[in-house]
Amino acid sequence: MLQLSSAQRRELRAQAHNLNPVVSIAENGLTEGVLKEIDNCLKAHELIKIRVYGDSREDRIAYYEQICAQLDAAPVQHIGKLLVVYRHSPEKAAAEAKKNAPARSAAPRRTKRSHQG
Repeated sequence: MLQLSSAQRRELRAQAHNLNPVVSIAENGLTEGVLKEIDNCLKAHELIKIRVYGDSREDRIAYYEQICAQLDAAPVQHIGKLLVVYRHSPEKAAAEAKKNAPARSAAPRRTKRSHQG
C-alpha cells in the first residue's frame, strides 16, 4: 500500500472534489470483477472515487483497506459512502513528460531572412 504525505493527500483531495464515482460496490461486495474494474480505472485515471452501497461502516473500511492492499494504491479519503483512491501510473507520467518536452530538431532553426535567398 502506498503512503502519502499529508500535503500530497490534501492536493489529491482537492483534485478529487469534482470527480464523480466511477465504480460502485453493491450488495455482492468486493468481488474479483469489481477489483478488476477498479484496477482498470486506476490505470486510466490514477485518482478515482468509489461509491459503496451499504450501511455497514466496518464493511466500507474493510473494502477500503482491501482495495489499497491488493491494488497497491494509496488511501486518500473516506467520507460516508465514498472512497477516494490514488495509484501513480508511470506510463501516464512518461506520456505527460514526453508531451510537455520541448521539440528539438537536428538542424538549427532558420530565420525568415535565411529562407529569402
